[in-house]
Amino acid sequence: MDGPVALFNESPEDPFSVENAASAVLDRRGTVVGWGVRAERLLGYRTADVIGRAAADVMVAHRDREHIADTAQACAHANGWFGVLPVLRSDGHRVHLGLRARCVMRNGSDHEWFLVAAPAEDVVQWETDRSVLDGLFRRSPIGLAVHAPDLSVLRVNRAVARIGGMAPEDARGHRIRDFLLAEDAETVESRLWQVLETGHPMIFTEQPCRLITEPEHERFVSVSAFRLQDSAGRILGVTQLVEDVTEAHRARQRLALLAEAGARIGTTLDVATTARELADVLVPAVADCVSVDLLEPVSRGEEPSQDAFGPVLRTAVKSVVPGATEVMYAPGELILFPAGTPQGNCLADQRPVLVPRVEGFPELSIVAQDKAQRAQELGVHSVMMVPLAARGLVLGFVSLWRARRPEPLEEDDLTLAGEFANRAAVSIDNARRYTREREAALTLQRRLLPAELPGLPAIDVAHQYIPAGAVAGVGGDWFDVIPLSGTRVALVVGDIIGHGVDAAATMGRLRTAVHTLADLDLEPEEVLSHLDDLVHRLAAEQEANTREFPNDQVTGASCLYAVYDPVSRACCLARAGHPPPAIVTPDGRVSFPELPAGPPLGLGGLPFEPAEFELAEGSLLALFTNGLIQTYGVDVEAALDRLAQELSDTTRPLQETCKQVVEALLPARPTDDVALLIARTRTLGEDHVATWTLPAEAGAAKRARVLVEECLTRWHLEEMAFTTELIVSELVTNAYRYAGGPVTLRLIRGARLICEVSDTSSTSPHLRRARSTDEGGRGLFLVAQLTERWGTRYGREGKTVWTEQPYSSAAAGVPLMDLDF
Repeated sequence: MDGPVALFNESPEDPFSVENAASAVLDRRGTVVGWGVRAERLLGYRTADVIGRAAADVMVAHRDREHIADTAQACAHANGWFGVLPVLRSDGHRVHLGLRARCVMRNGSDHEWFLVAAPAEDVVQWETDRSVLDGLFRRSPIGLAVHAPDLSVLRVNRAVARIGGMAPEDARGHRIRDFLLAEDAETVESRLWQVLETGHPMIFTEQPCRLITEPEHERFVSVSAFRLQDSAGRILGVTQLVEDVTEAHRARQRLALLAEAGARIGTTLDVATTARELADVLVPAVADCVSVDLLEPVSRGEEPSQDAFGPVLRTAVKSVVPGATEVMYAPGELILFPAGTPQGNCLADQRPVLVPRVEGFPELSIVAQDKAQRAQELGVHSVMMVPLAARGLVLGFVSLWRARRPEPLEEDDLTLAGEFANRAAVSIDNARRYTREREAALTLQRRLLPAELPGLPAIDVAHQYIPAGAVAGVGGDWFDVIPLSGTRVALVVGDIIGHGVDAAATMGRLRTAVHTLADLDLEPEEVLSHLDDLVHRLAAEQEANTREFPNDQVTGASCLYAVYDPVSRACCLARAGHPPPAIVTPDGRVSFPELPAGPPLGLGGLPFEPAEFELAEGSLLALFTNGLIQTYGVDVEAALDRLAQELSDTTRPLQETCKQVVEALLPARPTDDVALLIARTRTLGEDHVATWTLPAEAGAAKRARVLVEECLTRWHLEEMAFTTELIVSELVTNAYRYAGGPVTLRLIRGARLICEVSDTSSTSPHLRRARSTDEGGRGLFLVAQLTERWGTRYGREGKTVWTEQPYSSAAAGVPLMDLDF
């Protein structure tokens, strides 16, 4: 028989085949009447030696006669026999043959016996092979399918038939696509074609196997395949070994999902992000729709009450079902689930709730409340809720729905979702705690930073403060604009080394110290020297608290302190381990002046050196902390070039320039705080400043009163003349009496009227209350009563006593273009 079908009828290795078997014919009395060529070769008897003789006399040993007789009787009774018998060869050796006997009828009642024999070991091996083959097709739990070269089915065993839900004989002649979904059939056939064409076997390859009759039932099989060839090398087809590994596949999927969840959930210390990561892992691996609801306090970083659960905040939603957003509440909505609902029970009992089959509208209304009708239209048929709990706190719950996948949610899905929920709950609780600490630090930081900057005649200012990203935490960068006497202004930026509440608190202490030192009108280098001593003392004090507060340590700080005078246009700067500022001329040229570096604050023992520049009116002075130019993966020089490019456009409003600088230089989540302060300089011209030098003589006070009256009249401030003359008279008289040398008198018309009297003495005047018997001592007391503020500042040569007066109501109405700044 030709073709692949011969595989199942006669094997080339069959010992009883025509090519291999020895044959003989006996009559009814056991006489040999026929003798084959193969029989002669196998036993050594020639045809003439055996024809006409009794087979038992020629080929049976004496000791075997009784056994042979019993066998002959059994054969006659059954009209046939198959088994192993001992036979004598022509050389006298006794051998065992596998023998098959069949009764052949002649005309009439006569009959003969047709015998076919082969060596017993060949027969046993052949029977074993046939038993294995029979077992593969009838009893094997592993599927077996044999395909012709055109991939039509020749034969399948019962295991494959069970998978396909059919009888084995029904598969013959069909194609794989007749049983499997098109996309799965295409996968199987393409791989079988490859085996047929190359001859390379396929070993344990997993592939989907969804039946046309059960398209909703997900199934996976492991397939091995090899090409079939006959002894001449002709290709007969391909054989598949198929094993249903659906459960093993799902188990591996769950393990892979758990591993993936460990990598994808909790990547940030943000509550909402962690909730979204949980939803992303669950869809579509476990459910078609997922929502994550957290108790409202959790989203704010607070600890939720465990006595009475209030509304939950919808924090994350993920779905692969079109139109599901119409059924699910949107993120940000507050939802109240009453007791007795599945959601309420999940929160109250801290146990998962599984509803494998949601039957009809009534049950959907329990699960989806007022959106049950739309949920029914979408085909929602299976729901479960899993609590989010960590460290004894219930944080919320996760809801999982199935609508597109027909399989209901089951216990294995519940277990898997519970694993995800446990991991996410710990991450959410960590994020909640971090959020609480970060909000506390941010609140402290916001309270310690200036709420708004004052309007000043010397400069226009704009600022940006960008806190570090969630991973780095709140830092200790700060900025300040401090009005000084004589319409001068101090610009400050600083950076505490470290992050967290400790850094913010230390920043507040240093900022307060800077204000105090600025009120003393100290030079920039002197301010930094005092700050250096303060940081050193703070570190020493806190070193004693290391055991109780191990993280509360000041490790250092940097600072840049600049003073700008709008009258002289001079800007004096000093820095302590801080980046130098950027100076932009009115025509847009940007430079970073080389200032003496100075050590960071807290090292002690090293001096700070100032540098002084003259700035043209309309220049920009940009002060910033190192977080602006030191970002991961960006060269500092490149960052400075980009900063210069953004600052070069002097036509933009300052606040817009600040925003552009931040957007251009900073990533979405900076790793360090950034403080940026930009100031555009102004100049007070001669029409706002009057200066006189008076000789040290008795008439100096009188001369000063005359000059002041003339100046105030010219400025249309006549109503302030009497008070101002009195103030100037007292200050000049004190300078004449106690200082000696020439006296400089200066009036400045700024936001307030400023009077300054400078002399060469370094002795500071003191305010005291004179007794009734004293002849003097009332001058400064009188000055303090007539002015809003007064003070003394020291220069490199002498001192200056200054006062500030608010404009009178009449003067405030005078249309002087620069009276308000």
